[in-house]
Amino acid sequence: MSVQLNVQQFFTRAAAVFSAWLTEFESLAGLDALQILVGDPVEDEMLRKSTALQTWLLGYEFPLTLVVFAKDRIFFMCSSTKAKILDQLLETQKTPIPIEIFIMSKPKDGPSDAPKKLAEALGPLKRIGGLPKEQQKGRIVDDWNKALEEHLGKPEIVDIAAGLSSIMAVKDEDELLASKLEIVLDRQSAITHETFANQLEGRLGSEGKEPDMRVWSKNKHLANVDFSSAEFTFPPIIQSRSSGYDLRVNAESSQDQLAHKGVILGTISMRYKGYSAHVSRTFFVDPSKEQEGIYSFTLSLQSELLSKLRDGTPAKDVYAHAMSYIKQKKPELEKHFAKNVGFGMGLEYRDSSYLLSPKNARQVKAGMIFNLSIGFSDLDEGEGKKYSILVSDTVKVGQEKAVCLTEGTKATDEVMFFLQDDDAKSKNKPDSPSKSKSKPTSAKKNASPNGKVAGSKVLRTKTRQQFLDNDTSASTLARITAHQKELHAQRLADGLERFADDEGGDGGKERKTWKKFQSYRGDAGLPKEVDSMRIHIDRRNMTIVVPVHGFAVPFHINTIKNVSKLDEGEFTYLRINFQSPGQLTGRKEDTPFEDPDATFIRSLTYRSADGAHFDDLAKQITDLKKEANKREQEKKALADVVTQADLIEIKGRRPLKLPEVFVRPALDGKRLPGEVEIHSNGIRYLGAMGQKIDILFSNIKHLFFAPCDEHRKDVQFYREASDVQFDETGNRKRKYRYGDEDEIELEQSERKRRQQLNKEFKHFAEKIAEASGSEGLEVDIPFRELAFEGVPFRTNVKLQPTTDCLVHLFDPPFLVVTLSEIEIASLERVQFGLKQFDLIFIFNDFSRPPQHINSIPTPQLDSVKEWLDSVEIPMAEGPVNLNWGQIMKTINDNPLEFFRDGGWSFLSGTAAEGSDKHSSDESETESEFEAESEESEESSSDSDESDFDDGSDASDDEGSGSEVDDESGDDWDTLEKKAAKSDNKAREAGRGHESDDSDRPKKKASAGKSKAPTKSSGKAPANAKRR
Repeated sequence: MSVQLNVQQFFTRAAAVFSAWLTEFESLAGLDALQILVGDPVEDEMLRKSTALQTWLLGYEFPLTLVVFAKDRIFFMCSSTKAKILDQLLETQKTPIPIEIFIMSKPKDGPSDAPKKLAEALGPLKRIGGLPKEQQKGRIVDDWNKALEEHLGKPEIVDIAAGLSSIMAVKDEDELLASKLEIVLDRQSAITHETFANQLEGRLGSEGKEPDMRVWSKNKHLANVDFSSAEFTFPPIIQSRSSGYDLRVNAESSQDQLAHKGVILGTISMRYKGYSAHVSRTFFVDPSKEQEGIYSFTLSLQSELLSKLRDGTPAKDVYAHAMSYIKQKKPELEKHFAKNVGFGMGLEYRDSSYLLSPKNARQVKAGMIFNLSIGFSDLDEGEGKKYSILVSDTVKVGQEKAVCLTEGTKATDEVMFFLQDDDAKSKNKPDSPSKSKSKPTSAKKNASPNGKVAGSKVLRTKTRQQFLDNDTSASTLARITAHQKELHAQRLADGLERFADDEGGDGGKERKTWKKFQSYRGDAGLPKEVDSMRIHIDRRNMTIVVPVHGFAVPFHINTIKNVSKLDEGEFTYLRINFQSPGQLTGRKEDTPFEDPDATFIRSLTYRSADGAHFDDLAKQITDLKKEANKREQEKKALADVVTQADLIEIKGRRPLKLPEVFVRPALDGKRLPGEVEIHSNGIRYLGAMGQKIDILFSNIKHLFFAPCDEHRKDVQFYREASDVQFDETGNRKRKYRYGDEDEIELEQSERKRRQQLNKEFKHFAEKIAEASGSEGLEVDIPFRELAFEGVPFRTNVKLQPTTDCLVHLFDPPFLVVTLSEIEIASLERVQFGLKQFDLIFIFNDFSRPPQHINSIPTPQLDSVKEWLDSVEIPMAEGPVNLNWGQIMKTINDNPLEFFRDGGWSFLSGTAAEGSDKHSSDESETESEFEAESEESEESSSDSDESDFDDGSDASDDEGSGSEVDDESGDDWDTLEKKAAKSDNKAREAGRGHESDDSDRPKKKASAGKSKAPTKSSGKAPANAKRR
């Protein structure tokens, strides 16, 4: 792998060194030159400042290299190999700083004259800045020190370590990693307001660096944005309790550490093609009831002013209306209100002529753009602390009211974070009276369930108790219904756009092509055994040679479909079936042929009295066919495997290591622990027997950290959470201990060990994320409070959502489902009386088989639906399982036609629609997608299955079944009406409920499974089957 230097970055940072040396730092003044000398790499020593400076300048470590900064140029002295890499600095058309490179000869060629030539080029020197405290060793060090003494009179070496630290402390955009506010709060990260603002600014990208599309792609309206025309009007403004609050637009982020409690203000102003937009938001961490009330009032005030800001309204009337509204609703906030409520915007960021202040009489006109800003300052938080609230949006003036152009994260439940539950707070307070103790506690609106925090994450989830409240449940259902309608409409529009150019109906995938097979080049290539005119199996050439009218005719194994044997009387018949077009059953119905209109041989039948020989032939042909299919499947599985680049090992210091870990899948040999190392462009696992596994950062899709909060093992590279314990019944401690002291001590030590492992693994995972650099890896921690049980494979496991995935990490087989790759989620077997339901994920790539997660407990249905809705995944709900193998085959045949016919609407829409369409759909003609009876499905042969059937059938998975049949019937309401009608008829006939039961019809004996009443819902597109 060739080393590519960032030339522009080198000259930018080299100029910073010259600037600090010649104009800024007194510690570097008076020096004639600066030298950075690096000798042989040292494995057992921490990173040296000389090596750090090399990495800062060049992006790589260069052992046995000398860098000298003279007054007007930079000198390098190194080997010929490194000189070829450094030649990239000379390839620019106009080098900002002159560069000269001196090449050291190889040791076998004798002493090098490069040190002498470099010393002569530098001229007389008295004081040279360097790093004398570093004990560098190596040939280049000895030769250079000798040249200094002989040709420059041994000049004084001045320590410049402090100056170099100050130079490298100034960070530029390329060094900063973007970070979210939730992650900062969650990890309690020590970060300054200014650094956090710079990280936000880095999301837009810069020269030579693309914008972070993981952020911008979440908004569907930004698909066609030219990010090269977008820029920040000024750096983002971040303020918290530690820095104080300033509501002015020219405020700046301070160098103080971001507070993790209280109020956090954020302001972002951007310009796109010259036009500006401005947004300010207030975030609360563990807010009080008073703060929640004031923020809600702020939002209502903004809504009120939007209706007032219309065509022809004087600017001062807008401010006067705001003051009137405050005096009427919350007069105590009048003295805290800002001096204006915004200003005009456009090509000019702030148009002072249209300031929304009490003295501006200018009228606003329809079509004008304003920054509508609602702010309250110097509010009392208690304990002498002050805070402010600011909500600003870019709005457009209309004829009747203004329209907000920057709607987004603003609702109360979206800006409030709860890191501490009520129970934790009550521990710090004196005991309450007994009256308050009996009062039930209520969960906060968006606190985590039961006051817990999943994986130390900040959760915006709702408690189960809220779903028991009718009003809350109704509002939640209405919100999910409205959101799901939007998501389904968006999926339909995306599908039509994605397959708009696919008129052929192949879904953009490559069609199977005809492939010729040549068993032999000619008659001479036939094996000698064919002379006997008997059927011969040539395993080497994967061919069956059969006699036809006295000639030996070879057939490649791929042309053979199957073989069958039949015993009839004293003869045995062997039938060889071939692949041919026109067969409507089987997996090979889409097999291409060179000329489908040609004449094909369907089968050959041979008769023999030697039944044992035919038995052996049938077995050999079947085994050969299985072997050929296995090779084909292996080739298909390796089709997308690419050769990974080489791992670049860190030189000059020891890599960061995580010792005593195991790897899954396990390596061959004895189960022994190894260690994981972090290198320049990836990680390496070293087994105890010398095995190596290299994984590059560019090959890593997700990075998870699973805390060991239970007796479990961590992800992939893992370490035992507890050691094997033993108990001595006759030791000396027994004389002085009674009860469970030994067990308590073991539990405490094990708890400490788990805490230590959690800390060690989390720290190592964060180091991997930091080392990934431009790959942008982030450590993802599962949310335990959102976990649910299910069967993704063969056993019931705990599935935990993360920020970007749904995962099961503890026991193989592992499951990682990337949420961004999901097209739609289907909730199946959702009906009254069933204790479990199934969840099926259909991916954007229709060639992938759907992922089934079966047997999820029904009590978790509401939480699963709300989680799916919160992560922008459309979902559908139905009472029965669908045959997804056949459905996906139909979709792949012509995806454009599928979306033209309504796309996923055949799943009966969203959770809101459910089974409302049952009555209207019953009268329509039944298609292949309609539910089939259980008998007809059982009678179908295995050859009717599609490529998706293997491993994707929900009924194949263990634990996915149910004792309730899926046949549709009357729902409960209909049955109750029928029962009431029957009772009325019985009363009219003089037979009330009090009569004996002898006249009632007797129940039929159960013939197997009981059938529960179900609601069938929705109409399906052609060729799908319900099972």
